[in-house]
Amino acid sequence: MADDRIAAVTALEVLDSRGNPTVEVEVRLEDGSTGRAIVPSGASTGAHEAHEMRDGDAKRFGGKGVLDAMTNVETEVADAVVGQLAHDQQGLDRLLVSLDGTANKSRLGANALLGVSLAVAHASAASKGVPLYVSLGGTDAHLLPLPLFNVLNGGKHAEDSTDFQEFMLAPVGAPTFREAVRYGVEVYQALKKLLGERGFSTNIGDEGGFAPSLANNVAAVELLVEAITAAGYRPGEDVALALDPATTELYEDGHYTLKSEGRLLSSAEMVDLWADWCARYPIVSIEDGLAEDDWEGWQLLTSRLGRTIQLVGDDLLVTNSERLDRAISLNASNAILVKVNQIGTLTEAIAATQTALSTPGWAAVMSHRSGETEDTTIADLAVALGTGQIKTGATARGERTAKYNRLLRIEAQLGARASYAGGSMLSQRR
Repeated sequence: MADDRIAAVTALEVLDSRGNPTVEVEVRLEDGSTGRAIVPSGASTGAHEAHEMRDGDAKRFGGKGVLDAMTNVETEVADAVVGQLAHDQQGLDRLLVSLDGTANKSRLGANALLGVSLAVAHASAASKGVPLYVSLGGTDAHLLPLPLFNVLNGGKHAEDSTDFQEFMLAPVGAPTFREAVRYGVEVYQALKKLLGERGFSTNIGDEGGFAPSLANNVAAVELLVEAITAAGYRPGEDVALALDPATTELYEDGHYTLKSEGRLLSSAEMVDLWADWCARYPIVSIEDGLAEDDWEGWQLLTSRLGRTIQLVGDDLLVTNSERLDRAISLNASNAILVKVNQIGTLTEAIAATQTALSTPGWAAVMSHRSGETEDTTIADLAVALGTGQIKTGATARGERTAKYNRLLRIEAQLGARASYAGGSMLSQRR
């Protein structure tokens, strides 16, 4: 192997899909190979996520600048990692965690550390002369994920829409990833037509989904079922539904507030709502069906629906192995959403993913953030780790389609070795 020691680390303040600044890191190795990564950012962020460092200078980007994180990359972090071997990802990430020294990476910033961690992974792949998914997953990596297309947006992703944040399509019956994308596009276009015919706005939210002002929350589910049928597919068989209501945003003083419906629900009543919806509609997955610290509610939800529905912890688990271990021991959820910027290094994200996938009845979903970029790292990660599921928005907006296009290229590269997960990796089907 050529000398893949790190020779230089640089950072740049670039823009995400909401027009906010974020950190880009480039790593150059002694052998001339380079790797680059851009860190995403969330809108509905969990309280237990790793710390995203912002400057707080109101005169620049309304306080959202990332010059401090950039400085940390190019000084203290660079001083520590220059000379390290790029192929030793675990060793490098342990060094980053130790260098920061805090539980939530607040001293140097998780955005600073993650940019370096991912850029090194890309540089290592370049040094080996292989794609990132092969560098991380080996030559046997071949599973293309079920895409969860967020086609109706609400909550913090789209004002004046539904209380719940994401209503998604899951093309469980498609034979290949390429066909899964086609299913998603055709239903998305059918939905747009339905909305237009009924006088609703077809403006799109942060993740590319439409954001109509509907009468109530369940109207979004009914619209998706209608759009699936209008596109010529069978609801539940060809294309199923997945939800991310992001209920942490609705939780206060022990209750869930559905403002658009004037309702105040207890945890048990929220579980009843989900049970009712799952009985009436072809729903296969619910993410963040309860709030991030409502552990008793999650236990109730899992005991009630966990044998038939995938229950994904996002704010609950924040890609954190300690919280994941707790959820497994309490039987609170049965799948983890993997967002690399929630934890701050690639190695920690991989560890949480592998724990979930190795636990009977559990699943893992690779995920984007609402503030995304053209960076396609998560597409390669989904294949490398064999998650069999990915969330990366609607089939619209360049920062979303970049991930789908990357997966289409990976599928083409794999050729006959490519396999499409369909619904096989949903937690209740494993």
